[in-house]
Amino acid sequence: MSMRKRLAGLFAVLVVTGVWGQDSPKKTGPGAISARLPGPAIAALQKIDPERIRAHVRFLSHDLLEGRGTGQRGGDIAAEYIGTQFALDGLKPAGNNGTYMQKVPLVGVTTLPDANLSLVLPRNRAMILVPRDEYVAYDETQEPQSEVDADIVYVGYGIEAPEYNWDDYKGVDVKGKVLLMLVNEPPSDDPKFFKGRALTYYGRWTYKFEEAARKGAVGAMLIHKTEMASYPWEVVRNSNSGEKAYLKLDGTPKLKVASWVHLDVATKLAAAEGLDLDKMMSDARSRDFRPVPLRTKLLARMVSKIRPFESNNVIAMLPGSDARLKNEAVIYTAHYDHLGIRPDMPGDNIYNGANDNATGCGIVLELARTYVLSAQRPKRSILFASVTAEEQGLLGSEYLGKRPPVPAGKIALDLNYDDVPPLGAPEEVEVSGSERTTFYPMVEALAKDFRLAIRPDARPEAGHFYRSDHFSLARVGIPAFSINEGVKYKGHDAAWGVQQADEFTTKHYHQPSDEYDPDMDFTGDAAMARFGFALGWEAANLPRLVGWQKGDEFEAARVKSMVGN
Repeated sequence: MSMRKRLAGLFAVLVVTGVWGQDSPKKTGPGAISARLPGPAIAALQKIDPERIRAHVRFLSHDLLEGRGTGQRGGDIAAEYIGTQFALDGLKPAGNNGTYMQKVPLVGVTTLPDANLSLVLPRNRAMILVPRDEYVAYDETQEPQSEVDADIVYVGYGIEAPEYNWDDYKGVDVKGKVLLMLVNEPPSDDPKFFKGRALTYYGRWTYKFEEAARKGAVGAMLIHKTEMASYPWEVVRNSNSGEKAYLKLDGTPKLKVASWVHLDVATKLAAAEGLDLDKMMSDARSRDFRPVPLRTKLLARMVSKIRPFESNNVIAMLPGSDARLKNEAVIYTAHYDHLGIRPDMPGDNIYNGANDNATGCGIVLELARTYVLSAQRPKRSILFASVTAEEQGLLGSEYLGKRPPVPAGKIALDLNYDDVPPLGAPEEVEVSGSERTTFYPMVEALAKDFRLAIRPDARPEAGHFYRSDHFSLARVGIPAFSINEGVKYKGHDAAWGVQQADEFTTKHYHQPSDEYDPDMDFTGDAAMARFGFALGWEAANLPRLVGWQKGDEFEAARVKSMVGN
């Protein structure tokens, strides 16, 4: 059979199966794009196999891997398995010392029962707080014991954002203080003001703690309100129980008390001050807001078990074909860790993490195999990274972003996979954040070719862009976003997809019941792999590196990373 007939046959198969559209994008002006892949890439793409993804998911979520906990035996086994798969594919090691492993130095911190927090209210009235029911707290300094006796200052949202002409601190010295603050950011429908309904990083709790520490505060207390946080107190409580991992200290200032407090605690504190919490929250929405020193003190005795350990990011490379561009790269990422075992829990206490995120790992492993199968290599190199400690706060990807095997300024794009549900053939794709990059026209063109409608983020106020590993790469300037299915699947209406998503969130998300099931349909995971393969291939062959749109919050980091390239 001639090459022309073979390619024609492949295109026919792709069109019939809905993997590839019949119409290619037309050039519309200078720098226009073509979404046609070369024949060898199409031939490789067609070999993506949903059953291979299934096999990886089944193994990685097996009870024998004990929930792939960070710094636990099962997590280490998962890393070795992924590294072995990369080796079998013949990929080049891109970790430390000629291995696939990039060692990530971590410190586990467990707040012990001896720790206690109390509020000394006006007229020396004491309010002893009940752990887990009324507060959760960790000592970020990684010391076994810390003492805090400090005044509390209410700082509204705790945001300093010059680009939005917003400053909750107004130059007030908060060194040595404990800051009481709100999660989220000032509400608005104006897309030019904190991006309207869409949450920016300023609204994330991680930013609040980081900024408080930069200002010299010794502690921070985030007021939890379900509507603002987008999740109930139970999520805060369950996510902050047991050991919490941190990257080993590198000189960055940290808080002695990084805490959340229940809304009822904040309400009582305000009342004791003669204030109304609702009015305090309302006042914080104004640019004229100024910090409010309170008469209440926080007394805290933080007692922690400290456990230094190492975990691994697993990284491999397929070298590019172009003599100059092979020094640049496209990277695919997915986290392999989950929540491990909870020994004190009766019954099934293994958090298997089948959807979250054995699926993403299975996709990245299948993508690695597929790129190797291609008879033609892309011009830029392709990196595959399965990272650790995502569930601990994106720690593995943060470490990778700061120490990538290829300089951040030479990485064209990061495509991330996280919790891709095996529900059947998708008719939509979610690529939230891709519209912030100069690569978005290509995303639109390929989505059309793959007959996938681009579904906008249904809940932009939840800040999902800042809650997965691509964000760590974006912070150092690398254009990055996650690829996932929407809610419309072949043979079902969108309401069915929403129901499936809601049911998973309610009954299985971060619970032991997130397990492999033989009835899972990995058609969609394979479709997302094919779509991601095409995106990555195109990015790896563009004449110039992808960038962020002008004015985007990550544009400055991109410019900085590219100085000297």
